[in-house]
Amino acid sequence: MDVQVSALGAIIGLVLAIVLIFRKVPPVYALVGGAMVGGLVGGASVPETVDLMMGGAQGIIPAVLRILAAGVLAGVLIESGAAASIAESIVKKIGEKKALFALAIATMILTAVGVFVDVAVITVAPIALAIASRANLSKTAILLAMIGGGKAGNIMSPNPNTIAVSEAFGVSLTSVMAAGIIPAVGGLIVTYVLAKRLVNKGSKVSLDEITQTDGQKLPSFWLAIIAPLVTIVLLALRPLFDIVIDPMLALPIGGLVGALVMGKMTSINTFIVSGLNKMSGVAVLLLGTGTLAGIISNSGLRNLLIDGIDVLGLPAYVLAPVSGIFMSAATASTTAGAAVASSVFSTTLLELGVAGLAGAAMIHAGATVLDHLPHGSFFHATAGSVLMNFQERLKLIPYESLVGLTIAIISTLIFGVFKLFL
Repeated sequence: MDVQVSALGAIIGLVLAIVLIFRKVPPVYALVGGAMVGGLVGGASVPETVDLMMGGAQGIIPAVLRILAAGVLAGVLIESGAAASIAESIVKKIGEKKALFALAIATMILTAVGVFVDVAVITVAPIALAIASRANLSKTAILLAMIGGGKAGNIMSPNPNTIAVSEAFGVSLTSVMAAGIIPAVGGLIVTYVLAKRLVNKGSKVSLDEITQTDGQKLPSFWLAIIAPLVTIVLLALRPLFDIVIDPMLALPIGGLVGALVMGKMTSINTFIVSGLNKMSGVAVLLLGTGTLAGIISNSGLRNLLIDGIDVLGLPAYVLAPVSGIFMSAATASTTAGAAVASSVFSTTLLELGVAGLAGAAMIHAGATVLDHLPHGSFFHATAGSVLMNFQERLKLIPYESLVGLTIAIISTLIFGVFKLFL
């Protein structure tokens, strides 16, 4: 069925979804509601609108299945204490004299090995608060260090956003992860420079805000790192030896092997249930983004954006980072922003001659620029991790946006301007 929704209808649907998210409507319902209204206002009948929404949701199913499989790895890392062990080991190794750098590195590595960025920040936060109290660092500085490190790790990890963009462009997950390495290093450097400038700005940590450990015996660093290492090795077999191990297998195998070597197999079901609970919310959210993507991708909005780029005299590849930035701002989520942008604009970018890996990398990087706005859960989860009030958390937005923008600019220079590694 060839149905075309007007550009105006698609824009109204997108704006409505954003407004509903701001009004605290659950994002999945906001996206579905926006998609329905967008289709109807755009000239499609009710059955046609539903078909477009269903088609968009079906397109996101492969990514959803792989994301659910990733729950095994995430559950093992978080619930076994492996994530906390990795974070503590890194901070101890680097030392408190370079505390901000250590916190950024720890959060980056946790996110890079498959832990959600908000969960990574929450995991590192108790260590950060204790260090900040001893070194007289502000909450603003330590939180920016963790968020910036998380953003850097997020673009080179087997996380839902990476899976979504790799599926949309038909490129390997490993390639998209590798494409994020250099931009991530740039983001990490900017994070450290900015965090250093904020050490005396904002509130300080009081003694009663330091979380006491519960006495949990953590696995050693070398045992804790086995799960992500096995996963990465399995995923790397495709580019290295042309042996394809699908992420749907590699991610849970890594988690199971990690649980086995840590002697935690008796708790594997608990780990899996926990991981599934964490991933199920993202999976449902992506189905919602799929319905809206189905409307936008069958509307005149794509042509409108392309014409706008032509009028401004900009190269076609600019559509990739800009769409990632715009959609992450609309949804206040890296995952949802990357999923919508890649689902809607992947075909257009490929038709315009942008390589699949380049489009995936630039959209992915763009989705880190404004994913921390207050209408999303990340803003509030990270504020709560260091007991920061709303007003102080708001003041951090320009700094974390600058980190994301650095990542997006470096990615665009590499894959858009100079077309390296393609």
